[in-house]
Amino acid sequence: MKGSTVYQSIQKRGLHIGLLPEMAAAVNGSTPLMLDHDLDVLPEMGRRLTVTRYAEAVADLAARLWAAGVRPDEHIVVHKTANADIWMLAAAASRIGAVPVLLSPALDAATVGALIERVDQPNLLTDERKLDGLAEVPLADLTKRVIIVAGERPGARSLAALAGAPRVKPVVRPIDEAAVITHTSGTTGIPKLVVHTPRTQGIRLVPQWRLLSLMRKKETIAIHIPFVHSRMVAAMTLALIKEMPTLLLNESDPEAVAEQFLEHRPGFVEALPNSLMEWEKLTEDPRRPFSSVRIFSSTFDAIHPRTMSQLLKSSRRRGAFFFQIYGQSEVGPAVGRAYFRDSAHKANGRCVGWAMPMGAAKVRVVSRDGERPSEKNPGFIEVAWDGLAKTYFAEGERYATNRHGDWWRTGDVGYRTRFGCLHMLDREVDMIPGVRSSLEVEDTVLSRLDELSELVVVQGPDSEPIPVICTHDDQPLDRDRWRAAVADFPQLADPIQIPQAELPRTATLKVQRNELSHRFKDRRGQRS
Repeated sequence: MKGSTVYQSIQKRGLHIGLLPEMAAAVNGSTPLMLDHDLDVLPEMGRRLTVTRYAEAVADLAARLWAAGVRPDEHIVVHKTANADIWMLAAAASRIGAVPVLLSPALDAATVGALIERVDQPNLLTDERKLDGLAEVPLADLTKRVIIVAGERPGARSLAALAGAPRVKPVVRPIDEAAVITHTSGTTGIPKLVVHTPRTQGIRLVPQWRLLSLMRKKETIAIHIPFVHSRMVAAMTLALIKEMPTLLLNESDPEAVAEQFLEHRPGFVEALPNSLMEWEKLTEDPRRPFSSVRIFSSTFDAIHPRTMSQLLKSSRRRGAFFFQIYGQSEVGPAVGRAYFRDSAHKANGRCVGWAMPMGAAKVRVVSRDGERPSEKNPGFIEVAWDGLAKTYFAEGERYATNRHGDWWRTGDVGYRTRFGCLHMLDREVDMIPGVRSSLEVEDTVLSRLDELSELVVVQGPDSEPIPVICTHDDQPLDRDRWRAAVADFPQLADPIQIPQAELPRTATLKVQRNELSHRFKDRRGQRS
């Protein structure tokens, strides 16, 4: 079987992640899968797998889940320590017709409890560490059953104890019913649960299939994105059916990442924007861990031109480029654009790209005030295509408020140039009076001050724009250099420097701007 045949089948019948490993093994069972960590659920498998062994493990885990009592149409919340086995367990649940609900390991216990309650009596699949962290959550009342991957806990079934369970036939869910549920980043409160169907998951592969087609030979793909994120579904699917050796990274520490890249020499890297910012220091490593990379790719959040430029300059590949995709969990990939080595440093970081051709998403900008959207008067960014998520689980009315016919309102504001490029200026909720674009300010100042590891402009107690900064190794900020760098932005308040570790972040490492704003308002309230 060819990868292109599997891809065409997915476009016709939808993407069923429970069937994917077996289908990928039929394409090329010897394709390597490498890990930088041991699996919690099957540690004996080691860190070097093949697609065939991976498919066998998924079938084995599906049998164990069935033996634990999980049945078709049931929801199974997967909330465990960050590990590549999260995706394996989700695939195993899908294989028996259950609906995996993937919750980030970074969520606090109260949020996990609220989401479990929203799902209404799901199975909970977790591990001993996370289960202990949920001690204050009334799991006996909120769940149908609790399953742990290994070990023993009162009232929980252990998958390790169910080894050797008889195999079960795969169950295929309807193409337009829930297949996988993920959650939004939760930058403004309790995350929303986003429902993906086999059809919507399959359609979202279209743009990235074409991007990977630019790789003319089979090179290693390195993936460092949360194992619970909807993007992981597409990333794993494409890597498997394209027969690309795949390196799944759990560790983000730059030195550990450098060692993995030096060993495996990836030609394609997909990672979170904030991880790539953290890895900037590796561009000065004399071992040149990025030298083999031809394509860098990122989604989720704004990425600054400085980061892209430094990464591209550290590659030795001819024609290396950085492909940025703009989208969100509810819409998938909406627009994209490529940045190249010689021009990335002077690129306008607010230009997030153009609509991708042939079956990809359509994008429009709608007026907020009756006037034509423009650079000075940005409008609402909306997306339409068959890849839109079906709904928010148990919050259909909330979903409907953002749905306008075929169009989904993203919550971002921006405009389109006369050449058709979409410029995303800010989240609507993050707009600050007197600041055209907080993200634009951040792009500009970061490009001028290499000592900054992070810069976020948030709204203060009096609606003033406050720059929150972090420096490499938390070194003191040179105030004279700062004043020179922000001379173009006199509306900015004095900067507030905090340790990088104190930045509030979401599961995808986005800075929680709203949380920072509330901190400053709370401090003012305490002083008054």
